[in-house]
Amino acid sequence: MEAQHTVREGTPMPWGAHARGPGVNFSIFCRAATGMRLEFFARPEDGQASWGVDLDPDRHRTGDVWHVWVGGVESGQLYGYRARGPYRPAQGYWFNPRRLLLDPCGLAVAAPMGWDFAPAGPHGARSAQGASELPPPEEAAENDDAGAMPKSVYCHAHFDWEGDHPLRLAAAETIIYETHVRGCTRHPSAGVPQPGTYQALVEKIPYFLKLGVTALELMPVQEFNAADVARMDPGSGARLRDYWGYNPVSMFAPKAGYAAVQRCGEPRNEFRAMVKAFHRAGMEIILDIVLNHTAEGDASGPTFCLRGLDNPIYYMLEEADPRRYKEYSGVGNTLNANHPVVREWILYALRTWVMDLHVDGFRFDLASVLGRDKHGAILANAPLLEQIAEDPILRDTKLIAEAWDAGGAYQVGQFSERRWAEWNGRYRDDVRRFWRGDGGMAGAFASRLCGSADLYQRSGKGPECSVNFVTCHDGFTLNDLVSYSQKHNQANGENNADGSDANYSSGYGAEGAGAEAGVEGVRRRQIRNFLATLLLSRGIPMLLGGDEFRRTQQGNNNAYCQDNELSWVDWGLAERNADLVRFTRGLIGLRRRHAALRREAFYSANEIQWFGPNGGAPQWQDGEAGSVACLIWEGSQPDLFLVFHARAERATYRLPQAAPGTQWQVAVDTGREPPQEFYEAGSEPAVGGAAEVEAGPQSTLVLVCRAAEAGLG
Repeated sequence: MEAQHTVREGTPMPWGAHARGPGVNFSIFCRAATGMRLEFFARPEDGQASWGVDLDPDRHRTGDVWHVWVGGVESGQLYGYRARGPYRPAQGYWFNPRRLLLDPCGLAVAAPMGWDFAPAGPHGARSAQGASELPPPEEAAENDDAGAMPKSVYCHAHFDWEGDHPLRLAAAETIIYETHVRGCTRHPSAGVPQPGTYQALVEKIPYFLKLGVTALELMPVQEFNAADVARMDPGSGARLRDYWGYNPVSMFAPKAGYAAVQRCGEPRNEFRAMVKAFHRAGMEIILDIVLNHTAEGDASGPTFCLRGLDNPIYYMLEEADPRRYKEYSGVGNTLNANHPVVREWILYALRTWVMDLHVDGFRFDLASVLGRDKHGAILANAPLLEQIAEDPILRDTKLIAEAWDAGGAYQVGQFSERRWAEWNGRYRDDVRRFWRGDGGMAGAFASRLCGSADLYQRSGKGPECSVNFVTCHDGFTLNDLVSYSQKHNQANGENNADGSDANYSSGYGAEGAGAEAGVEGVRRRQIRNFLATLLLSRGIPMLLGGDEFRRTQQGNNNAYCQDNELSWVDWGLAERNADLVRFTRGLIGLRRRHAALRREAFYSANEIQWFGPNGGAPQWQDGEAGSVACLIWEGSQPDLFLVFHARAERATYRLPQAAPGTQWQVAVDTGREPPQEFYEAGSEPAVGGAAEVEAGPQSTLVLVCRAAEAGLG
């Protein structure tokens, strides 16, 4: 069959597989290889190639790049590489031609049914034989793994973007909704065709628009192996799965399992169609992207791509024993992100997602890893971070860093330059502690509400660099934050040892669902307090999907392996808690009507004034202080009076003087039950001639200053 295909030298750039005339140019970087073979397959489960071509180092190699042009290759063709070279693990080299390798720049992946990385053990679990235990290649003929391994897919399917372009929404207008492509619509209550897919997510656009969010931040959609978890649920005995997807197999390929049609190459177009639909609705798509490690893990993990190519270039290895990997990601290996070649590969991946798939931004998982050198030291001016920030193709994309890693780095407030926004982990912790009633948190709470100038101002950043969140995928949902005093992760099969213990949560006298009415009342108030705080704070607010209707994971704060109803969004809760959805939607509208809440600058002294319950300045150093208020000015006029009262007893606040011809009106009072907890614009009741306002236990008040005739008595 090889004779039926014209084979030519090809060109070294671009990397990957790309159409060139009546054929396809294949290009792959591999410095230490002595030989390279490109093989083609008919089906994902095939262990034997249909045909292949050995690349001649004299004709098919330019510098460190192997390349070949093959005629007659059509879109959807499966392929893989076999690399020859030194098998010297003690020096960091793992070449083995019996290993079929993915194209590091492949645009799609096709995997055999029941895909796993190694010969299946019980229930398809990965075998105990790791890469470090394999015999050297010359003794390993029986260990050819092609039949069990995923293959790269050449994609050249046409897609009509119909003039689609990035939306470039300003940070001041952005409200992020974090969700999971599969989990958002997989539950039967979603009521959508093709649940758990890119297509199904499009069906929820009307809901997102009505809620008022402007961007979806999608948990990883880079191809990953869901069968990468070998443990069982100790209760049900069911095999656990990698649900979150923070273990990438291919940096360039959208997850095929999230497509309604999984034929080779189709997932890419389904992803594009999803992005186009959201753009038409005026919403952006931000990807949670993992560029700090791969699913190859440590030396006992699978070899399917980078380890079988230039292992010492792609990964950080221990100098004393190159068989071992430096570990700053928590999952076995760390990409050597500031090696020039790896930097170029990462930038190529980001550009591809932007140019070819039209995404609007990225949230970089464990982004501090990207600032480490090959020895693991944090670089003052990391080349990769600067390149991403200054890249001309990425110039209009949103860049959001998870500004820490598993190696101890914590860079919140000082991550690279102003171009980078950050998940503000300090916001999460300080806001949680304030509302839980921890002493001495009023000052920190006020700083978080104002955009965290104490964190960002010294590094030249503004509040638009703070992505504020109370909850995210990693941790409790908002409902669970006020329903559990400790995590309940037994279903993960790790003896409840996984997940954070620093949750700053409370069950308010009970643990979990089924609490008596008094406890439930406190929980409902606290949920409203957290939502109000988030949407009244300067910075970019991020909601965890389903928090607006009390989605629960039953106290599991690390549901990474729970691809089931524990994690899936139960849309029936949106109906049962419609009042909370209405409250959240109303707060988003309030935020939009008051520009002072969302400006891309820190409050100046003439924009905000703080008060204690006695009408004087707050006692910031008082360890018992858990009640503060602030007057926010719009220009020269009072605009908003906000009260945040985390204590269990009532408090009375003296009202500031309203401008002539205006009066204070109550827009929000979380201490009241629906529908009196929120009033739409124009329907807010006036406080009349009262000089004071009372805050109930654990409540938030928002008063707006309006013309006197606009208020309702």
